[in-house]
Amino acid sequence: MTTDPLSLPDHLDILVIGSGAAGLYTSLCLPGSLKVGLVTKSRLPKSASDWAQGGIAAAIDPDDAPAFHVADTIAAGVGLCDPDAVRVLAESAADCVRSLVDLGVGFDRIGDRLALTLEAAHSHRRVLHAADTTGRAVVSTLSDRVRQRDNIQILDDAFVLDLWIDPDEGRCLGAVIVRDGILKWVRAGAVVLATGGGGQVFAKTTNPSVSTGDGVAMAWRAGAMLRDLEFFQFHPTALAKDNAPSFLISEAVRGEGAHLVDDAGRRFTFDDHPSGELAPRDVVSRSIYRYLTATADDPAEAHVWLDLSPIGPDHIRARFPNIIRKCQNWGIDVIHERIPVSPAAHYWMGGIQTDLTGQTSIVGLYAVGETASTGVHGANRLASNSLLECLVFGSKLANIEVWQTAIEDQGRTTALALDPVQPWETIPTSEWDWIAHLRSELPRLLWKSAGICREASTLEAAIAQVEQWRQRWNGLHVTQHLTTTPPGTTRSLLTPESAPAAPEVCMHQVELWGETRNLLDIGELILKSALFRQESRGGHYRSDFPATTSDWRVHTLISGLKVWRSSPIPMPQSPHS
Repeated sequence: MTTDPLSLPDHLDILVIGSGAAGLYTSLCLPGSLKVGLVTKSRLPKSASDWAQGGIAAAIDPDDAPAFHVADTIAAGVGLCDPDAVRVLAESAADCVRSLVDLGVGFDRIGDRLALTLEAAHSHRRVLHAADTTGRAVVSTLSDRVRQRDNIQILDDAFVLDLWIDPDEGRCLGAVIVRDGILKWVRAGAVVLATGGGGQVFAKTTNPSVSTGDGVAMAWRAGAMLRDLEFFQFHPTALAKDNAPSFLISEAVRGEGAHLVDDAGRRFTFDDHPSGELAPRDVVSRSIYRYLTATADDPAEAHVWLDLSPIGPDHIRARFPNIIRKCQNWGIDVIHERIPVSPAAHYWMGGIQTDLTGQTSIVGLYAVGETASTGVHGANRLASNSLLECLVFGSKLANIEVWQTAIEDQGRTTALALDPVQPWETIPTSEWDWIAHLRSELPRLLWKSAGICREASTLEAAIAQVEQWRQRWNGLHVTQHLTTTPPGTTRSLLTPESAPAAPEVCMHQVELWGETRNLLDIGELILKSALFRQESRGGHYRSDFPATTSDWRVHTLISGLKVWRSSPIPMPQSPHS
């Protein structure tokens, strides 16, 4: 690893931030004539997309149709879906599947036909899969293709601190990036945020460690419009084993016939919904939550059971080899034993508001994938629509508008010497200790106050705590150190005497500071959005406002410190009317 400023380019045509399915597919869809920089915090591939097990929804069966897919998606979204966005999603699905097959993704087949499975709240079998590692199959293939493209420069092991916004025109000019111990303002003709979700803001999540809400937080600090941040989907079946990560046990397992049961083997979810374990995810998660609250001394540490025996051993081995392997690592034989499971934060329906081309409220700034709010998910995402959304709206960016004047050679950026007053190495150790403490405490606070069930008093107390943390955060030496470099400049975060390992240590600390900052921002935004919406709908449940009401058939909008309602959303027409 070097500290050469040239490890980051001065300017690019397009800067894509994030390397999951959304960022990779977008990069491949951009015109080959454009110079593209793909920024990733780690190395390809490491993302939530890589962890996705279930599959990709597409109405390609002769008995299915996009209209049915539209209807199922809108029903799951509980009144907040944008019908136009949903139609684009469903009607583009088949083309995206063909594109992936052409790229080399090895979906499972039955004979010469693509295999399709059923998942919760789908009316037809329409979910394509590659065993139970569909996301990995997609992301691995896309990563290989990206590496083969001469016009795409992969900027790995890099961290984006903030967007670069023109103070006069409000246009996005690029981003502030740290790589190899160098902080640099990088110009771009357009910036695409594809940073995924923010599940790490909760103590229990199926998301990987990189899912810290970076894109949403950066966009908010830049002044972009955000939407529906209170709607977080809690997956009902994450592995609940002491010291084990909250590994997701795919929806497809229940789709193939597995049962959710209590200690006595009773399928208790039918107490709450006639579809039992195949009800929408928020319903199943709350059913488990209610059961554990009523029966366990400590519901947060308790679990129910997922029984795979109705599927049959041979089909389990063929269909779910990754789940078998992951559970074996934790001493669970899924062929002969039930799997202990409990809900965990899984998918963020809200995000940066975009139109159908990915354009945000800031000129030159685009968003795609989980970090965006396109309108397709509404208050609750239909299973296996997430990878599909990455592909469909990533493809729309093929017509991205590049602001050419932003990438003209305006002279090399100015290099600054290290600040002699506060060099990186003399930032107090106590600050790093407190940041690490905050990084662990914030998700616990959000899980208790804005998890599966919410109510006003705990939300208000949590907001007050976050505001106290923020006051201390703003006064940290490291906060000042990383937020005061003038636009258009480059600086080293290292002293000339730094040891060879210093860049690696520096990047670890930058990532700790940057991710914690982003989690603090999105945590407060989620809490305020959840307090603002005084009803229950989709992934948002208020125990003090348990009903879904027509008065709240609106989007929650946030820009800066202001939270308000959108205009009322009209009732969608039936696709058969």
